[in-house]
Amino acid sequence: MPWNRPAGRGARRAATVRLPYTDRSEAGRVLAARLATMGLDGAVVLALPRGGVPVGYEIARHLEATLDVLVTRKIGYPPQPELGVGAIAEGGAPVFDEGLLARLGLRADDLAPTVEAERAELDRRVTAYRRG
Repeated sequence: MPWNRPAGRGARRAATVRLPYTDRSEAGRVLAARLATMGLDGAVVLALPRGGVPVGYEIARHLEATLDVLVTRKIGYPPQPELGVGAIAEGGAPVFDEGLLARLGLRADDLAPTVEAERAELDRRVTAYRRG
């Protein structure tokens, strides 16, 4: 891979890459300008914490819309929690990747303790993000 080659003699210097936006706020302003032409009166902007909030804030501000957060939590495979086997959102039932559960030899019921823990964390975050 070119990014993990040592820079030795004769190595070329990589060109500077300009990402499309300087930050998420700028991305939100650009998207808001495009959305403004769509006649979205009474819109509600839902943003995913944390990275989506700066984008959503700019959109809501520009459209004079209500901004809210949509808090979700991944349901991880207990022996390897980074492997997502499902997800939950506030007020909703867990949703599972049934194919993955089958490959892992699991049933949704097997994940009840994990779902309970993630729901508690989800509730905590909802309170924190909305300040009660």
